[in-house]
Amino acid sequence: MTEAALGLGLTAVATSMAWLFWGRSAIPGALAFGLLATAIQVAAGAALRPALARPFPELMKRWGLGIGLRLLGVVLFAVAVTVDRELFHPLPSALGYVGVVIPLLIMETRLLR
Repeated sequence: MTEAALGLGLTAVATSMAWLFWGRSAIPGALAFGLLATAIQVAAGAALRPALARPFPELMKRWGLGIGLRLLGVVLFAVAVTVDRELFHPLPSALGYVGVVIPLLIMETRLLR
């Protein structure tokens, strides 16, 4: 299963859980941050794959880029929740981001084997 397909599936699960726990108003935040996490993971994986056959410093540089992208997602989460708390409720939005990025990050370790 590709990262994008798995990310979309996890986004659907996280959004459904947010809807069940917090109601319809939780859907936009969970959906937006689940999709953001999927996009970040796909970009990080695309940056890392070419460096697997290269020297270690290049691999670490590409790995660091992926970690930086994930940190950017956390910053975007903080900004969105601060700017519009009605649209991006904190817990559902966090569920959308963390519930997608963490399983995808764990799945990325399969790439490094």
